[in-house]
Amino acid sequence: MTTTADLRATVESYWTAAGHRDWDTFAATLADEVLYDLPQTRERIRGKERYLAFNREYPGDWQVRVERIVADREGLQAAARTLFTVDAQELHAIHFFTFDAQGRISQITDFWPEPYEPPAGREHLVERY
Repeated sequence: MTTTADLRATVESYWTAAGHRDWDTFAATLADEVLYDLPQTRERIRGKERYLAFNREYPGDWQVRVERIVADREGLQAAARTLFTVDAQELHAIHFFTFDAQGRISQITDFWPEPYEPPAGREHLVERY
């Protein structure tokens, strides 16, 4: 059984790996069929390889700091609040995670402070809804 501590550790590993651009460790936190949703841009990415490519190709020199992680007692869901720094701009975001039976992340929904149009160049990885 996946515990609250396991979920928190997986989310922490996910963000630490993303911040260090350690894509092998990042990939290890994800289920093969991971589903990623961005409601503000109405984008969806299906599958680990596409989601890894999306993150590898993401432009700019951003940094992320995890401010808080909470997880449910059933070992199925967690949420995180992060602070992203891009140049001099700081952005808070909230992320919801769902986990599979092996404790890997199977679904992610990111909420950013403002709706925005997605940057050009990632059409090959996402579907719009």
